[in-house]
Amino acid sequence: MAFENIIYKKENGLARMTVNRPEKRNALNRAARLEMLEALEDTIRDPEVKVLILSGAGGKSFVAGSDLNELARMNPLEMEHFSATLAQQLYHRFEQMEKPVIAMIDGLCLGGGLELALACDIRIASESSRFGQPEIFLGFMPGSGGTQRLPKLVGLGKAKELVFTGKLIDAPEALRIGLINQIAPVDQLEAVVLAMARQIAEQSPLAIKWAKKTINASQDLGLTSGLAYESLAACLLFSSRDREEGMKAFLEKRKPIFKGE
Repeated sequence: MAFENIIYKKENGLARMTVNRPEKRNALNRAARLEMLEALEDTIRDPEVKVLILSGAGGKSFVAGSDLNELARMNPLEMEHFSATLAQQLYHRFEQMEKPVIAMIDGLCLGGGLELALACDIRIASESSRFGQPEIFLGFMPGSGGTQRLPKLVGLGKAKELVFTGKLIDAPEALRIGLINQIAPVDQLEAVVLAMARQIAEQSPLAIKWAKKTINASQDLGLTSGLAYESLAACLLFSSRDREEGMKAFLEKRKPIFKGE
């Protein structure tokens, strides 16, 4: 696959998708979003891929939002179609895919870029990264999941503060409020992300799949329904060969070999 706006590579069980528009601070235009969707579908289909790492090129920005030149030309009906296909729906696809997604954030993570990061499972950022939902400065609001996912991560009050003021916060503050999982020095960021991705890739794909589905379901289900879902998923995994291999390896004091069966 040849792309112009992203870089997509696969190696040793990991897929890496990098938004490659550094001259635009990796702001997402329609072409970039279509390429991301194509690469994402390949990640989903490929049984060899266990984890996806999402990043931005150039060292100054993860994704600095949507391409405003395109958004400014949309009428309300075009905006609704955009949201239902390449904005909300695209991000939702990252969140709901069965494989874990790690956002490797270096630099600006703003607007639609932050909303994309929110749809990832794990967010690891460099010390110099900055985060915000500055849409309010342009007379509108987050429209790609920010008003829904942000409160669940940082709490209702902090989410309202960030959205209403549009202010940017640094990486230590993002870590403090639970927006990101970890901070790494910029020269160690890739190594830290790869170490976590490889650790996840060694686990049973079936266990990861159902753990992700169950945790995601907890955001929509009440406790009683969520516990029932968890129980069914755990029982389903108990029938897998991976579960048998995991327990056998533990008893034999060796490393398990999971095959996703």
